[in-house]
Amino acid sequence: MLIPQKNRKLIYENLFKEGVLVAAKDFNAPSHQDIPVPNLQVIKALQSLDSRGYVKTRFSWQYYYYSLTDEGIHYIREYLHLPESIVPATHKKVDRPAASRSSEQRKINFWFFLLNFEWGGDRPRGDRDGYRRRDEGKDGASGEFKPEFRGFGRGRAPRTEA
Repeated sequence: MLIPQKNRKLIYENLFKEGVLVAAKDFNAPSHQDIPVPNLQVIKALQSLDSRGYVKTRFSWQYYYYSLTDEGIHYIREYLHLPESIVPATHKKVDRPAASRSSEQRKINFWFFLLNFEWGGDRPRGDRDGYRRRDEGKDGASGEFKPEFRGFGRGRAPRTEA
């Protein structure tokens, strides 16, 4: 499909800026939801990039999900004449704030609870312990109980003892 150069440039700019692109599977849509370009041109331009290995395509629930590969980043960077310092949003490092003291304390309390729970340490006993523990005299089914599989199922009648 022939795509005008200005539309192809808009598609590539948007893809490079975000690192990902989503397109609805609506070939008759007058324009893409984010780019002022016909949706069919967006899908076909990215289909071309996918065939060359520059993007990965996922399709789910009537939407195409495109994500740039490393080769695609280099190709679009050359196509748009961008410097090496500019990277897509998906490849930028995010500075995360240090964990607060309260979250650290919650983690310690959680692990302390797990250790006590697994090894039977001092943990609060609730009203449910009656049904969780078996009575001392009963360890399971009685000695007469012998389950038997008779093997009947679809289209087979149960065996009768003669």
